[in-house]
Amino acid sequence: MARRQTKYVFVTGGVLSGVGKGITAASLAKILKSRGMNVNIQKCDPYLNTDAGTLNPAEHGEVFVTADGAETDLDLGHYERFLDQELDQKSSLMIGRVLSRVINDERAGEYLGKTVQIIPHITDAIQDEIAAAGEGQDVHFVEIGGTVGDYESLSSLEAIREFKQRVGPENVRYIHVVYLPYIEASKEIKTKPAQNAVRNLRSFGVTPDILIARSEQEANHAVRHKLRMYTDIDAEAISVVPTVDSVYQIPLRLQTVADTLTEKLNLKPGKTDLGSWHQLVERAARDDVPTVCIGVVAKYMAHEDTYKSVFEAIKAACWHHGVKADITWLDAERLGRRLDKRSLRHIDGIIIPGGFGARGIEGKIKAARYAMDNQLPYLGLCLGMQVGVIALGRKTLNGDVNSTEFDPHTPHPVISLMSSQQETEDMGGTMRLGDYQCLISEDSLARGLYGTDRIRERHRHRYEFNNDYREPLQQAGLVLSGVSPDNELVEMVELADHPFFVGSQFHPEFTSRPQRPNPLFCGFIQAAARGTKDSNQQTVDGRQGVRSNRL
Repeated sequence: MARRQTKYVFVTGGVLSGVGKGITAASLAKILKSRGMNVNIQKCDPYLNTDAGTLNPAEHGEVFVTADGAETDLDLGHYERFLDQELDQKSSLMIGRVLSRVINDERAGEYLGKTVQIIPHITDAIQDEIAAAGEGQDVHFVEIGGTVGDYESLSSLEAIREFKQRVGPENVRYIHVVYLPYIEASKEIKTKPAQNAVRNLRSFGVTPDILIARSEQEANHAVRHKLRMYTDIDAEAISVVPTVDSVYQIPLRLQTVADTLTEKLNLKPGKTDLGSWHQLVERAARDDVPTVCIGVVAKYMAHEDTYKSVFEAIKAACWHHGVKADITWLDAERLGRRLDKRSLRHIDGIIIPGGFGARGIEGKIKAARYAMDNQLPYLGLCLGMQVGVIALGRKTLNGDVNSTEFDPHTPHPVISLMSSQQETEDMGGTMRLGDYQCLISEDSLARGLYGTDRIRERHRHRYEFNNDYREPLQQAGLVLSGVSPDNELVEMVELADHPFFVGSQFHPEFTSRPQRPNPLFCGFIQAAARGTKDSNQQTVDGRQGVRSNRL
């Protein structure tokens, strides 16, 4: 029997970056999956990087890691959270990888002496990557990074234009996401930038089948009429989506767009089943619940995207426990200069996320020590586990204690470089990446949270717990609650006689989902909520309510 042809949906953006292409693609994929279809999703970034591993998180947001160890753009985190399915390295395509492949093929003589050019060699290679990621799916969504008109996006736009010829026009649809600015002085939504964005896309030979216009305000009929008139896109294929309180509301608002899309692709999906998603959105929107104040000790504080998966994991765990999160930034560099205990008195729990480099590290160590000494719930993620170990070492061992990442000559390197990394010079793709197994010790807090003795979680790091310090730190109260199957690597630590002090060498935020929060985050939020009070004496799962104070 002939294999069914995959349908391809390309999502582009116009007017400005950050317009919501990723959320749009993830939302439509979510709807089609809820209708019984097999879907996949892919991000095609125009950067000349091979992957996202060396991109500055302060500029590009977090680096999301897939189960098979790909370092990717943060949009893959959105995709996994919306679809609740694991993606792989095929879902992250950066043009640098394509260029590298083409150049290597040319050096190997694969082109038989032909002149290697952007068209057809680069564009063909892009199409090959898209086809490989979509193989076997009913519908494959491809988000094209950047904004139409960017020079670096030209090869991607040409590739998706040609792709319609490759698989047949009946199997390809284009969605263009644009922005409608609101002019406060005239109380008016302007459509001209959107009109120009559609015209710009058409100039590259790509005609959008569906137009999604983002706006800060609800749009009236006149706005929709203008868009239809000047873009020549059918009225039923135009949707104006105002800014909403939560991105998880978007799939509920795009169901009509999904209807149009499936009709244009001649698909016959089943009935939509988003009942549990409706319940999630309702829980997320509740204001009549206690608030738990979580301090995130960070050094990249320009925007929330730097720790996007951490923030989403906190929210998901809060919704699970019937509370809401008040996330407070704690500047690691400032804490390093002076830790004012009074400024921390309203914090119900501390999270130290992953990171690299010495900047701000002393503030993170001080925050971990504060949580340790004051019985404050603490969750350390990767680097957060390492600074927790350093804090305990400084408290209990004689002499300077540190990681060789921050002090190569420290006399007590409780954290040190993996032996396999000693001679590594390249920075990209050379860490312990992706899923690794972890064995959880019996009677540990982690064992109770996960409910099993063996788990798989995602890693992204070079430095490890130094096994020479297992015994002295265990004598000081450290519990090695998780280790690798060969017992060579420490994966999780806890503190005895502490309500919740847990560190993981892995990143549990990458496997947390809105409807299935990661167990470590659930346990942390439960501990942060336990025993705290607010002025209304609200209850959380039968316990006293939590504070809503913000630093």
